[in-house]
Amino acid sequence: MAEKLKITLVKSTISSIPKHKKTVEALGLKKLQKTVELPDNACVRGMVNQVRHLVKVEEI
Repeated sequence: MAEKLKITLVKSTISSIPKHKKTVEALGLKKLQKTVELPDNACVRGMVNQVRHLVKVEEI
């Protein structure tokens, strides 16, 4: 596993279910095309897997 993940919001959460909206917000993403760097651990991987249709993930 990489040390960090670079996560970018590429699709809007407007039509998403409320659980997915809260997951994206918990990842620290608020606007489209914004990027955050988070540690690569099981918790973050699980959240990314839940909203994989909304985000783009790169290993750093």
